[in-house]
Amino acid sequence: MFGNVTFAYPWMLYFLAVVPLMIVWHWKIGRTKEASVKYSSLNSFGGIPASWKEKLNAAPMVLRSMAVGLLIVALARPQSFSSGQNMTTEGIDIVLALDISGSMTSEDFKPNRIEAAKSVADKFIDGRPNDRIGLVIFARQAFTQCPLTIDHTVLKNLLKKVEPGMVPDGTAIGNGLADAVGRLKNGEAKSKAVILMTDGVNNSGEIDPLTAAEIAKTYGVRVYTIGIGTNGEAPYPVQTPFGVRYQMVPVQIDEGLLKQIAGITGGEYFRATDNRTLNQIYEKIDKLEKSKINVTSYRNAAELFPGWLDAGLILLLLELGLSRVVLRRVP
Repeated sequence: MFGNVTFAYPWMLYFLAVVPLMIVWHWKIGRTKEASVKYSSLNSFGGIPASWKEKLNAAPMVLRSMAVGLLIVALARPQSFSSGQNMTTEGIDIVLALDISGSMTSEDFKPNRIEAAKSVADKFIDGRPNDRIGLVIFARQAFTQCPLTIDHTVLKNLLKKVEPGMVPDGTAIGNGLADAVGRLKNGEAKSKAVILMTDGVNNSGEIDPLTAAEIAKTYGVRVYTIGIGTNGEAPYPVQTPFGVRYQMVPVQIDEGLLKQIAGITGGEYFRATDNRTLNQIYEKIDKLEKSKINVTSYRNAAELFPGWLDAGLILLLLELGLSRVVLRRVP
């Protein structure tokens, strides 16, 4: 009954000790002061059943004791508290910049580099429901596959459709990064980041990658760069008149450039050599770029004394009605 109840004036509850004292006084002292008529013998009245008024003789005292107890509890001012938390999230704007050049079909990852990249990106998106995320793809040219959005279902559907050959082949890292920064620069999020993944060397595009990095720094955009590819050589599928043949091609990643881009913008460079390390990289970036959650606690008090007060007054009025009208005694 009092599990979630506190009292504004708990010391008032000590007065509940009055209730048993009232009962003791009534039975030990009060009854001896009642008017009575003395008879030499009551044997002649032994067969007469007690009337309903006699049965209710103690009712006024019981009601009076209960009323006093309820009124004391009301004076102690019982309160019920409800508590909770208001949560507001400070989302992060993130753009995934994905290299879709022909070399991303190399099969040193399972089933290949681009499909592995899409798979981990899909999981990454699922883990960030509060963030706006966009997708930029690049090869010789760059374009926005999906602008920043909180509708991650649309984003993931567009991610599934990404494949090499959507733009002319090549690797324009500067263009891809500049396009991603362009999507972020006017955003209102306090934290902005680009995750740029490539498996090659910048060999095309109008914008120098380091210039794009300086632009990113100007707009407060951190760039996490990922070099994707095994060490040494990787099997690359080649279409021939006799079907698909594989040839081993050297893995060439400009790690120096990717490290410079990350360093300029306050990000970090990672090297993924297989599916497992690629997953680990995205997990680390996920921890580095966590949304800030502001929690405001609240505690509301609901006053409960009116119910106790009303119940006490009702019992008191009922006691007065019984003792002064129904059970009225004439000396």
